[in-house]
Amino acid sequence: MALVEELESSGNWLFRWRSYFPLFFSVVILLGLAEFSYPFGSHLLDELWEVICLSIAMLGVMVRALTIGFSASHTSGRNTTKQIAEWLNTTGMYSVVRNPLYFGNFLMGLGVALFLRVWWLAILYALLFTLYYERIIFAEEMFLRGKFGKAYLEWASRTPVFIPKFSLWERPSIAFSWKKVLRREYHGVMAMVMSLFFLEIVSDLWMGQSINIDLLWRYVLTSAFLGYFVVRVLHKRTGWLKN
Repeated sequence: MALVEELESSGNWLFRWRSYFPLFFSVVILLGLAEFSYPFGSHLLDELWEVICLSIAMLGVMVRALTIGFSASHTSGRNTTKQIAEWLNTTGMYSVVRNPLYFGNFLMGLGVALFLRVWWLAILYALLFTLYYERIIFAEEMFLRGKFGKAYLEWASRTPVFIPKFSLWERPSIAFSWKKVLRREYHGVMAMVMSLFFLEIVSDLWMGQSINIDLLWRYVLTSAFLGYFVVRVLHKRTGWLKN
């Protein structure tokens, strides 16, 4: 098998299992507990750092929301069996970066990786993310190149692969759909919040503290669970999110 075919084949295989990358890295994150400590012994600085990490993760959620909300149907999906793209998205977030969903994923994971205040953990996360997703991106781009030809090459020649260049922003060609975002993202947002809260509890226990849910996390958890419940009911019990 030629190298290019091997890269594409392995990329497609990783594409099918990409949803499990956070589970794999969660084991690595727990290794960081060995070096966890409160910043300067300050509870205020501890909460401030948690807000920063949560903000980075939520920035990733916003990137994904902007991408999905403005994307055409049958593109930017959660499909796992094969590559699907009925249209080539080139406006909105796709005008500033070729892989905005993966950039959003990276930010969400980075917020979690930074939570334990261990410098090498964030670096290791970035390296593993790069190694894992580079072949997925290669396989996706081979698919898009074969399907859209010149149109893809022209778009790819001016649009960065992963680091956004916001000066290239082009107004989205279709209207934003909150329904599409809510339908597809509520599970991921809840998983991200619970991951951060899990690290909050585990790190406190590691430091010999009793379980005490701070006011910050009471607000975050209440908002997350309420939002999840409402969207879940709308998605499963009504047809409101299907259009």
